[in-house]
Amino acid sequence: MTSRRSRSAVPSGKTIQLGLFPLSVQLRRIQPSFNEWRYYGLSVQPDLFGGAALVRNWGRIGTAGTQRVDLYPDEGTAVNALTAMIRYRLKRGYIVTQS
Repeated sequence: MTSRRSRSAVPSGKTIQLGLFPLSVQLRRIQPSFNEWRYYGLSVQPDLFGGAALVRNWGRIGTAGTQRVDLYPDEGTAVNALTAMIRYRLKRGYIVTQS
């Protein structure tokens, strides 16, 4: 059985290099042939209790989308979760945007 959608992770245009420990990343996946215009935003922010929060925003471009906040005991753990999420999204065909 073959899939209707092709999930090519090869970005068109130039590649954007991430920093060593990024604290904020914006991703997008645009495939007009499948009527798909999606965004995914990730950021690590301090919380009120001395830990860190990984804030995720995602949805269709032009909408408010959905937000989720995951709490971690420290910033290092939150950054590790952020990088794992970036790797997963890149495999799903998202590309990193500069904004």
